[in-house]
Order: sequence, then C-alpha cells, then structure tokens
Amino acid sequence: MLSLGAPSLDPLSPEAPIAFVFSPLVGSPLTTSAKFAVVSRSPLTGRLNDSLASSAFALAGKRTGHDAIVISGRASEPSILVIDEGQVDVQPAGELWGMAIEESDRYLGASQPQGSQAVVIGPAGENLVHYATLSHDGRHAGRGGSGAVLGAKNIKAVVVRGSRRSRWEHPEQLVELARDLSERSLGPATAKYRELGTAANLVLFNRLHTLPVRNFQQGQLEGVEELSPQALSSEREKTQTSCAACTIGCTHIYGIRREGEESGGVRVEYESLFALGPLCGVTDQQFVLTAMQRCDQLGIDTISTGGTIAFAMECVERGLLDAPWLRFGDGQAVLDAIELIGGRDGLGDQLAGGSRSLAKVIGKGSIEFAPQVKGLEIPGYEPRALQTMALGFAVGSRGADHNRSGAYEIDFSEQGDRRQGSPAAAEGAIATEDRATIMDCLILCKFLRGALDDFYGEAAAMLSHVTGWDVDGEELQQVARRVAAARKLFNIQSGWTPEEDTLPARFLSTALPDDPQARLTAEQLEEMVRAYNRGRGWEDNGFLPDEILLQYGLDSFAGGPRTR
Repeated sequence: MLSLGAPSLDPLSPEAPIAFVFSPLVGSPLTTSAKFAVVSRSPLTGRLNDSLASSAFALAGKRTGHDAIVISGRASEPSILVIDEGQVDVQPAGELWGMAIEESDRYLGASQPQGSQAVVIGPAGENLVHYATLSHDGRHAGRGGSGAVLGAKNIKAVVVRGSRRSRWEHPEQLVELARDLSERSLGPATAKYRELGTAANLVLFNRLHTLPVRNFQQGQLEGVEELSPQALSSEREKTQTSCAACTIGCTHIYGIRREGEESGGVRVEYESLFALGPLCGVTDQQFVLTAMQRCDQLGIDTISTGGTIAFAMECVERGLLDAPWLRFGDGQAVLDAIELIGGRDGLGDQLAGGSRSLAKVIGKGSIEFAPQVKGLEIPGYEPRALQTMALGFAVGSRGADHNRSGAYEIDFSEQGDRRQGSPAAAEGAIATEDRATIMDCLILCKFLRGALDDFYGEAAAMLSHVTGWDVDGEELQQVARRVAAARKLFNIQSGWTPEEDTLPARFLSTALPDDPQARLTAEQLEEMVRAYNRGRGWEDNGFLPDEILLQYGLDSFAGGPRTR
C-alpha cells in the first residue's frame, strides 16, 4: 500500500487501491490457514485498514496462481470482477446490484462456474456506508469500511476460480506438524470457544465490570444472562460449524423465530452481541439476534453499527439530537436505525459515517463521549477496567481494535493490576501486539496462539516447511517490529498526529460509575503511550526516527507527505 501511494489517496476515489492478499500457508494442511487479508485506506478513519477473514475464497483465490489481487479504478456501471485462472473479466452486475448478502450468494452460486468463490458487498457497501463490510461464507471482513471502498469502484462482487496448487517445500515435515497442531487445536486452550463460542465472554465480562453498557456509561448490566450461550441454547435451535480448513469449530449459529416459526439463523459472536445488545442497553434475545442478522444481510460491521447507534442514543438522552424514538433499551429502535444506516435514509445518512463523524455534526462537546479511537468504534472491552487494553486501543494502527492488540491478555493475567495502568504495561502490550502481527502475517486464527508452546519457533517452522525459506523465530520477531513500523509510516503519510494516540475524554476524566476503582487519567495514558513508543525504538511522540526506517528497509518510502 505504501508503494501504491494509498496514504495520500481518498479511500473512496477511483484511484485508491484495495488489495486481497492470500496467506503464504493457504492450501497447506495447517489448520485455520484458509485465510486472506483485505488492505486499503479506511473511509471511516482515514488510516490503514487491514482486515482478515477465513473463507473458501482464500483457497480459490490462491488457486488462481496469485498471492495478491489489487484493484483500482472504477467500473462504468455496477459490475462483477471475475478472475478465472489468469483471466480477468468485468461483467455487468445486473439485478445483483441492490441484493442483500444471502441473496447475492445464492445468485452467484447459481450463475458462476463450479468451483468459483466470491466476496460480495451488501446494500450498505453500495451506499458507501463508511463501515460496510465484505462478505463470504457467511463471514465478514472490513472493519473500517472495505465494503465501501469496493462499492465506490462499482464492484458488487469479486469472483475467483483456479486450478493451480501450491507446492510445499518440505511436505513430510509439514504434514507431521499439521497433524500435531490439529490435535493441539482440540485441547483445553480452545475448549471454551469450541463448546460455547466467543459469546461465553459476555457473562464473565459483566461480572468483572468490563462489559461496555449504554455507550460505555456502565460496566455491568442486569439481565445480560439472557444473551449467554447457555440461555440461547436452551431456547433456540443451534448448529455448530467451522471455518474453511479449521479444526477448532467455534462457529455457533442460533435460530431466529418470527411468528412462531424458525426464520433462518445467525452466527453469534461476543463482539456482535455486546455491540447490538448491552452497548445499546438491550437484552432481549430476539431483538439482538435479529439486529445481528440484519447487519449481516446489509453488509455492515456490527461493532461500528452498535457503537454509532449507542452514541446517538446518549446524544438523544442528553438533548443533543432530535430523535426521540432512539432510546437505550429499545430493541426495535436498534432495528430501525440499522435499516436507516443500510439505506442512508434520514438520520441513517449521518449515522453511516460513524460516531466520530456524527459527533462533528452534533458538536456541543459530544466528541468527548463518542466511543472511538481514530474514528474506529471501540470493541467490547471497557478501557478503564482493562488498562493495558486501553493502551492497545490508543496506539492501534487501525484505531480501537481487539484483533491487532492482544493486550487484554496482560489485564487478565497475574502480571499486573488491570485497574492500574502504568508504563510497565507497555512491554506486555508490545509483546502481545507482535504475536498478533505474526499470526496475521501467516495468516492463522488467533485462537491457535494458546496451542503453540514455542510461538515464534513453531511459527517459523510452519513458514519454512511450506516455503522453504530459511527463517527462525528471532527473525519473525523482527518481522513483527518491521510491520509495526510500516503501519505507523502508512498512518503518518495519511496525516496521523500524536494527538490521535489517546482515548475519548470520558475514559480519562471519570471513573467507571459501577466500579470506582477503575479510573484512568490522561497523564497515566500519556506515560503509557510514551513507554510504548520507546519500547518500539520510536520517538517519544510516535514518529519514526531515520535509523528505524533504515533498519527495516522503509527509508525508500519515507519521502511521502507528512513523514514528520
């Protein structure tokens, strides 16, 4: 993206590139390796947006013979981009334009050649909602608006098909390692997610006052047990499945009933439950699951959707926004707001830009409680009660993100007091971020990290057995540091300033009301951010010194705008 000049381009302009990058391990027998990344400049944040997803699309894309597909330009009419082996074809989208995700998948499945796989955008992507996603295999990629980037190019779907197979350099060692890793993936490190899914975090976080409630005004909500996996399983049909090439099987799909009959199902994960449930003050199963389903069909990110709606609800509560129907605890209001966002109708046009954009429209100090960092809505971890995670959010290249930083691992460990953030937390935050980076580079599921005894050594072995590269764990640690510097350089050239590496004023001026010990000051966070920057060898303010650019071979990209 740096070499393509993406940092200086409007992400919704025809010239802006969007890249689909396939894992070096795709096509191997390694569990969870059927993954791809989508990389662009984000229309929501104006900063780097790199999203990952598991999908058969990754397998089919790699079989085209390419490690990456980069798209720029704009089709003259709504279109489908088809890559079949080495041939590229742009076909009219026809009646596909305007279809919801599930209907689009069926249409493409019936109209494209056997063996094809597709990523599609929903109506939200077509309408350039700034947190629209890309969908495939019932899963989504694109926190930060990859769906809008594709929609701005008039591309409804990218279809791939190929017959080329990747060669493994050391097949015998690879198969042995893959067999061992698959066995470990079924061990205790992943048991919770396999048995209950990520939704199991909901009740635990509520008990610890780390569950964001009513736009981060509370850390606990009465009645949230109604949304637990146990409660959902007792009242609804449930099926369990896996992503492509995965042995963990953490995907839990619950049925949705309408008028006494089953009406499809929805994949339930903690982040979607939290964002469309407690964050908006809603605990009714039917409303929350239906809201998740509608987000999936419209193609919008559930975290940003819930965060933006919850922020608007607080603005209504404070008399700053004239939308009396939009109230905390009203599940129907959440559903109505989702429909408005997907079509950019009425208030939905303002909500479609995210909470930071809405705060700029409303003014009156509302930015102080808009739940975002760099424009990306904060996921389901209360920063005042998880202060190493607060640091991870503040310095995150994508903004507030639980997938690029695993700093919550430090908060939930015995390494420190999660309510007392200090500069010492920076070391742990960097270490978890670097491990997450290597998982993302390979690309493997984050749930595997607990199954790796020698993380960097085993990661190097996987890469070596597939590619034949002479790489060891120490070199991968340096790769993680180089990636962190490259991400920061992208953001600097996009206009980043040190003032962005912080949290909204709400989190730095008041304690968590239902857990007064959970208090984080601006001075504390500033000290933690400085320690993080120093730990990476950067300047105290987060800019990159020349020696870092030289060390990681990034000096050739340093001539772009605003390198300092």
